[in-house]
Amino acid sequence: MKAIALPHYGDADALELTELPTPAVAPGEFLIRVKAAGVNPADEKIAVGNLDGIMVTHFPLVPGFEMAGIVEARGFGATEFEIGDEVIGFVLKDWAQNGTYAELVSAPARTLARKPASWDWLHSACLPLNGLTAHQAVRRIDIGEGDTVLIHGAAGGVGTLGVQMVVARGARVIGTASERNHDYLRELGATPITYGAGLAERVREVAPEGVDAALDFFGGDSVAVSRQVLKDPARVASVADVTAPEQGGQLVWARADADELTEVAALAGSGQLSVPVSRSFPLEQAADAWRMLHAGSRTRGRIVLDIDAA
Repeated sequence: MKAIALPHYGDADALELTELPTPAVAPGEFLIRVKAAGVNPADEKIAVGNLDGIMVTHFPLVPGFEMAGIVEARGFGATEFEIGDEVIGFVLKDWAQNGTYAELVSAPARTLARKPASWDWLHSACLPLNGLTAHQAVRRIDIGEGDTVLIHGAAGGVGTLGVQMVVARGARVIGTASERNHDYLRELGATPITYGAGLAERVREVAPEGVDAALDFFGGDSVAVSRQVLKDPARVASVADVTAPEQGGQLVWARADADELTEVAALAGSGQLSVPVSRSFPLEQAADAWRMLHAGSRTRGRIVLDIDAA
């Protein structure tokens, strides 16, 4: 199969288009013919060795965690899907090596869900990681109807889905973003405010009694600011600040979960979620996709590898 791989730790310049053997399919796994793969900052963090202390990495390393594709084969005991089924996946294993920047990937059943039938391959490939991250953060602090929720980084990849999930639960969203993204947040159903110095005061202007919960998809001092305006300072969850528990909040690290991914796919299929795609690249241009990822401050929407999405 064709795949993008690194022979050693490195950045975009180390990515190589190469031929690799078809991945082994362990019991309980499926072999997926990848149609499209989402591109995420975490892909490069592993590739350059930033996560070496918490995740074992083997080489050659094929990056990538997100994908949409078709079931091509089943391992022993893998009964959840049939050959030919269209699926999406957050293919997170206990180590990093055989990722989704490839024509084929082996995926445990716990990492997969059925693809939303109304979604195309490119958009579907951008749903699993950000969707699970947002979904698990929303559930962690039990957001429900009538809540007022402050979302930091509301126009980003995770934030966009978080806003829509919170709105779908009947809650009010106050979302931080740069002014150029305010109209976009209004389209999603959020009340936009500008991030930066004086944020707590701006939140109080639109929510004088404070907020019921907060989601940090941005980092920085978001948790600390949230605690200034929260009615219950413990109802803040961060996906970006590892010190959140020390500040009385909660840290969320996305976990592969088939049931939760199925819930995310159902929300997408019902029209309650959308994912903007900024640009797609063919597999052999993965390095260019990474370089564009670094220009994220000038790009709204996801970047995706079109492996065979036609």
